[in-house]
Amino acid sequence: MYLTRRTITLALAAAAIAPSALAQPALSADDQALVDRATAYLQGLEEARGRFVQTDARGQISQGTFFMKRPGKARFEYDAPSGLVVVSDGAAVTVADSRLMTFNRYPLGATPLSLFLAKTIRLDKGVAITGVERQGASFTILARDGHKKTAGQLALTFTENPLQLTNWAVTDAQARTTRIRLIGLERTTGLDKALFTPKDPRRQAAARAAM
Repeated sequence: MYLTRRTITLALAAAAIAPSALAQPALSADDQALVDRATAYLQGLEEARGRFVQTDARGQISQGTFFMKRPGKARFEYDAPSGLVVVSDGAAVTVADSRLMTFNRYPLGATPLSLFLAKTIRLDKGVAITGVERQGASFTILARDGHKKTAGQLALTFTENPLQLTNWAVTDAQARTTRIRLIGLERTTGLDKALFTPKDPRRQAAARAAM
């Protein structure tokens, strides 16, 4: 199975979120309490690493290792045979493909990574919380674009005890959903800054050829 740039874009782009004439539904006190807990948890998650499993809208599965350092920095390194590395350097998200020799950049603010990587995490800024769903020992926060510029939905799933982010899902305007499941999320310190420096495979190939 090989990942396309479209699959990555669906996983990272903020496809959440739809123009609607309907007012945002009011959350119950219990639901708002869960949103507040999730916000505080994300705010306290300053540096972490773990594994991820991605399932795209066609059911294709890929996996890899991720690293995160707030504010602004993250790295998703896909396992072989994929040549994909997705890096947020604090300003932009880059998608580098060493097999196709491509290198694409997207503004960090145009991806849901900006929600997790912001210096100050605000689930009430730029997104409209449309509901909270409970599933046994976990809960999911559903959100849409608060500015009503894009169509779709973003879903963040947490376990309650201990409180931990375990999944997120992005659904686009055509109802296609890409899911990311986090495995073995652990807090860390001292991650190498080089992890968050994007590298263009075309330049690396040119440098090797010049040797």
